[in-house]
Amino acid sequence: MNALTHDGAVARPSRLASGLGLAVVSATSFGLSGPFAKGLLDAGWSPGSAVTARILIAAAVLFIPAVISLRGRWGLVRANVGRIVAYGAIAVAGCQLAFFNAVDHMQVGVALLIEYTAPVAVIGWLWFRHSQRPGRLTVVGAAVAAVGLALVLDLVSGAQLDAVGVLWALAAMVGAAVYWVMSADDDNGLPALVLAAGGLLCGGAMLLVAGLVGIVPLAAPRTHVIFADTSVPWWLPVLGLGVITAALAYVAGIAASRRLGSRLASFVGLTEVVSALVFAWLLLSETPGVIQLAGGVLILVGVIVVKLGEPRESADLLDEGAVTA
Repeated sequence: MNALTHDGAVARPSRLASGLGLAVVSATSFGLSGPFAKGLLDAGWSPGSAVTARILIAAAVLFIPAVISLRGRWGLVRANVGRIVAYGAIAVAGCQLAFFNAVDHMQVGVALLIEYTAPVAVIGWLWFRHSQRPGRLTVVGAAVAAVGLALVLDLVSGAQLDAVGVLWALAAMVGAAVYWVMSADDDNGLPALVLAAGGLLCGGAMLLVAGLVGIVPLAAPRTHVIFADTSVPWWLPVLGLGVITAALAYVAGIAASRRLGSRLASFVGLTEVVSALVFAWLLLSETPGVIQLAGGVLILVGVIVVKLGEPRESADLLDEGAVTA
């Protein structure tokens, strides 16, 4: 999302406390997406169906708040139609579809940790496109994150990797990087809620059309879904994906950014990785190995060091911390 307050501003204690709470709610909500999707995929749902349902439900929930925030300035929407469509196609639909395909081939925690190398990709884009050469601390952080990625993939033990799953996770990483870059651009005047709701609506519509013409499989059996030996109706995780892991996560993240500033909110947002691992353990009995846990810690440390080493104007492009699934 856009940087809704200045990072250098000192927050009042009450705003700091509420902002921290909202940021944790946002990160925790996003962290549920992988386990919910994994349960649906194991029940026979296709990744396209899970993503389409999640996006369209979230768009419906956010539509009215977006209209209110627009305050009749429909000219902004007309002037930014291309931006909204691109945001929906790459940063929303493409990123989420890639992530759900990744968790269909590998553990949720591993897929999410690969996706969370996106800040490093953003640094590379800023260097290539805007000549913002990274400093020494940024390079160190990127190297630490790269070592962590190798450990997460368990390369050191010679484990067999699912190449398809890794490629999907890397595609999700690219989508997340595009998400952060486009979300941080507030020069267009679009309110954050309008860009989010418009992107969700466009992305969901694209996936729905692609499914109807047979490009994206839309298998969605109305059967029970198993989570940790507990059977639940299919519609429960579907609603959870749309309302909790998308709509609630976006709204809470925006409110947190307004209270904390983009930089502090992004640091708190990194807790999504931890929450995703916890939820995958509780709901899917996916327990990562010691080497993978160590790699996850290194990735988080590397991403934090990269952000600390970036100049202020570049750091503002990494506005929501962790939000791709």
